[in-house]
Amino acid sequence: MQQRGLFVVVVLAAMVAAAAVARAQEPRAIGVFNDWVAYTYQAGSEKVCYIGSQPLTDEGNYTERGDIWTLVTHRSPGTKGVVSIIIGYNFKENSDVSIKIGSNTYSLFTQGDTAWTRVEADDASLVAAMKAGNRMEVRGVSWRGTETKDTYSLSGFTKAYEAITTACTS
Repeated sequence: MQQRGLFVVVVLAAMVAAAAVARAQEPRAIGVFNDWVAYTYQAGSEKVCYIGSQPLTDEGNYTERGDIWTLVTHRSPGTKGVVSIIIGYNFKENSDVSIKIGSNTYSLFTQGDTAWTRVEADDASLVAAMKAGNRMEVRGVSWRGTETKDTYSLSGFTKAYEAITTACTS
């Protein structure tokens, strides 16, 4: 009898998990803007819109590295312009990422393979610099101590950002 009860619990848990996955749609591209692509998807009652780009160059003395992305995300209702860097390796513990755009430099905190700004105002400042800039350098250190430098084009960033702003407010 206990086995049957456990079976029912497992089946119900699987059904709940499947329903949660079904509510989150696959991201759908809503536009390509030079070096940036805009996406949107629905996650339950929340609409998520984001833009992403991969670096033009990725430098460092490494043998293997995963996907590298810079993302800027809106979640409606709620957050706007959240910057995240996915670096393609796990960062060195307690390390920071340095971003340089023109003469401006930003420091992001790291966790696992992702880096974020520390406060919302930093996101707004970084997004403004990305809109005004041409190139962005991202420097990080892997958990093994390998230093990397990724260079992104900011061509199309502003139009892509406008596209997700429109998509997440309509």
